Amino acid sequence: MTSVTHRFIKTNNIQMHIAEQGQGKLVILCHGFPESWYSWRHQLSALAEAGFHVVAPDQRGYGQTDRPAAIEDYNIFELVGDIVGLVNALGEEQAFIVGHDWGAVVAWYCALLRPDIFRSLTLLSVPYKPRTWDNIKPTEAMRLMAGEQEFYQLNFQEPGKAEAELESDIRTNILSILYSASGDPPPAKRWRFLYNKSEKSFDTSSVPDKLPGWLTEQDIDFFTSEFERTGFRGGLNWYRNIDRNWELTHFLSGAKIYQPALFVAGEVDAVITMYHEAFDNLEHNVPNLKQKVLLPGAGHWIQQERSIEVNKLLIQFLTDKMGN
Repeated sequence: MTSVTHRFIKTNNIQMHIAEQGQGKLVILCHGFPESWYSWRHQLSALAEAGFHVVAPDQRGYGQTDRPAAIEDYNIFELVGDIVGLVNALGEEQAFIVGHDWGAVVAWYCALLRPDIFRSLTLLSVPYKPRTWDNIKPTEAMRLMAGEQEFYQLNFQEPGKAEAELESDIRTNILSILYSASGDPPPAKRWRFLYNKSEKSFDTSSVPDKLPGWLTEQDIDFFTSEFERTGFRGGLNWYRNIDRNWELTHFLSGAKIYQPALFVAGEVDAVITMYHEAFDNLEHNVPNLKQKVLLPGAGHWIQQERSIEVNKLLIQFLTDKMGN
């Protein structure tokens, strides 16, 4: 069995760092915020051993991949273009795509825009949420939803503001984000996506007395060292394109995803609360959804918190699709 290897490829006018392992049908793993290829460390070997060529990139703005300066360079068409170009650079014509958090958004746009390439879709933590013809601008909808409170994604819109908060103590902030959005803290210490105007967005996170079993000091070291080198601007720029993405994708209003699909999330993931309507309507919006799973007691970092269960579900789903 080969080990994980690393290299750089050219795609969509950027240089992208990838971690890869195994041989067989191609599986692309798209990470979220604030993460990197490393968030898939438990899936690489498991999927490779199951007979797949599995590739986890540092996506645009993260890790060792290029970090363009312009905010608009992080719009959804560029992010999808990076993954389409990755498949081509690997010499393949088709791939299975898996996404977590923001990576789930990239994955479903890949499925919508290039169904000829992406044969199946797996979404972790974030359910597909189609736009409608009468949608209002996302940031306006966020303000209406927040009312007298603040919504964390609005805090990310002003360049430099969230960077300063996050980069003031990177290690502590990474630890608190990973812990507070997981299934481990008691309800009073869990991350909140809505908070009082007197608070900062990262006041909603807490640091554990001891690390949960799924997270090691080495894991925190890795994430910390990456963001100490890169900062958070690249990842935050994804959020700063939310309205731009809305403006660019009117033509996808009402679009359904027809590829075979799998959805897995943690039962106490705040994103399921935030997007409960999209979760409830998944079967309607993804008519070929094969399985929708909520893992009891798990939070947002599902493939890290519950790697054994997620690997089993992924392998079962992808192995079934491999024969199609």
